[in-house]
Amino acid sequence: MTQLEDLTIGTTVSGIIPGRFVTVIAVQWFGSNAIELTYQEANGSTGQELIYRDRESELAIVTEGRPWSFSGDGALLRLVSEAQRIHLAHLFDPLLAVHTSMVDPLPHQITAVYGEMLARQPLRFLLADDPGAGKTIMAGLLIRELVIRGDLHRCLVVCPGSLAAQWQDELYAKFQLDFKILTNDQIEAARTGNALAEMPFVIARLDKLSRDEPLQIKLEQTDWDLIVCDEAHKMSASFFGGEIKETKRHKLGKLLSRITRHFC
Repeated sequence: MTQLEDLTIGTTVSGIIPGRFVTVIAVQWFGSNAIELTYQEANGSTGQELIYRDRESELAIVTEGRPWSFSGDGALLRLVSEAQRIHLAHLFDPLLAVHTSMVDPLPHQITAVYGEMLARQPLRFLLADDPGAGKTIMAGLLIRELVIRGDLHRCLVVCPGSLAAQWQDELYAKFQLDFKILTNDQIEAARTGNALAEMPFVIARLDKLSRDEPLQIKLEQTDWDLIVCDEAHKMSASFFGGEIKETKRHKLGKLLSRITRHFC
């Protein structure tokens, strides 16, 4: 707590005038429990006020000298300003992921990502274009755009094992997204015992997740901003004799939908 003894000449103080700082230019004591404070405001005007000890709880020392100065590190200010500019860049360029990626998207891809997917919060979307329509490109654009906007910090891609390396290569080459493929070595070497919790951007093989029950328990303990399921039709259930028969892949899909905010 600030005491009256702390109010020395040159000190900047808050609490004298509501919502403003003042600089002490003179102090005169009256006994040991009161002072007459002469102060100057930022606009140059001066004033005096008699302050008793019962107001000490309202006062706070702001700085030892002037509240504003030009002695800061200019290079650091420029770095912080540039970081803030980049963080807000999507407000000025609505297609920022397109312009910062190594892709030349087709009109239907831009419409799907920017017209349909980004507008949905939270996202639950089935992207069911024909083979060769560029679904990987659309998923990469979505991931990249959410990362730029600060809305995505953890992302899981679930795909057939034969496509894991392809997903990793395309996401890095076209969008500079560094995804790691989940392997048995990573699962065993995890410091916390849960590799999925330690990896923010990860590609996991569909059958590995659907058949490994211990791994599913660890998966259920994680949370994600976005999960992308490739070849999602392979996660369907069957209907026979009036009864729905769930496959292990279908059960995995239900699990994934519970632990993520965005799901496509």
